[in-house]
Amino acid sequence: MGISEDQLRDAQQTLEAVRSEIHKAVVGQDVVVDQTIAALLAAGHVLLEGVPGLGKTLLVKALARTFDGSFARIQFTPDLMPADVVGHTLFEASGPVFTHLLLADEINRAPAKTQSALLEVMQEGQVTLEGTSMLVPKPFMVLATQNPIEQEGTYPLPEAQLDRFLLKISIDYPDAGQEQQLTRHVTDGRVGAELSVDEVSILIDPQRVLSLQQTAAELIVEDRVLEYAVAIVRATRQHPGIAIGAGPRGSIALIRAGRAHALIGGREFVTPDDIKAIALPALRHRIRTTAEAEIEGLSPDALLLSVLDQAAAPRS
Repeated sequence: MGISEDQLRDAQQTLEAVRSEIHKAVVGQDVVVDQTIAALLAAGHVLLEGVPGLGKTLLVKALARTFDGSFARIQFTPDLMPADVVGHTLFEASGPVFTHLLLADEINRAPAKTQSALLEVMQEGQVTLEGTSMLVPKPFMVLATQNPIEQEGTYPLPEAQLDRFLLKISIDYPDAGQEQQLTRHVTDGRVGAELSVDEVSILIDPQRVLSLQQTAAELIVEDRVLEYAVAIVRATRQHPGIAIGAGPRGSIALIRAGRAHALIGGREFVTPDDIKAIALPALRHRIRTTAEAEIEGLSPDALLLSVLDQAAAPRS
């Protein structure tokens, strides 16, 4: 297994161009942008979490704008029905899930039955209507958003659905310099207060995305790096502040996302630093903290950082 230098160079140039185009609309948030691109490369779904106004929806729209494939958006509400997600009839693949990129906005505002309709598509890449299965296009990626603060009138995602997201990406406030840049960008010569994706150019088509996904899948993962990833996940099951640790899907997520992170960095092999860099978004939604840890104000991220500090990384 492995890829040629030409493949690696070509992939890195393409991904750098995609990143640059996204940043025409999204100010700052470099890590968040890279993590989202990594999920696409790893053929995974992402849950974007952050308070309103930090650009979750804008990021998804900018990514979709670089992509010459289909894009659909579902605004999740308490009255949203499963048929509004997957479609109504057997004879026509009419639901919004029949797309390449799907923005599930405020996913936790829809009831469990509607969330489960999306779960099948995320898990199996198909929709079942009246006993007949229909495949969604490839590539297929769900980018869901939720607000971590506003809980009234929401339906927390079940464990099974959370586990189907490759990454849970947290979007935080920009730093002072980025906020100044953002404010200038929005207010200079513009009417209204919304950022636009009009300047973002199309760079890749569905076939190119599938090719990049295959390239990422062929990156070298040495045994010692795989063992390191598994050791991190197993350590979450023994940490005193973690009530429920990550399962084997956590190890798989670390390797898949680690390969994507390495490809973005222009490497043909995965390093322990790739695993570390992707560990928080790959695992933060797969663990549950103890009541004592919550009382002490320890977040899942803080506990995972403690696990990473204790896990011995392999030396080159």
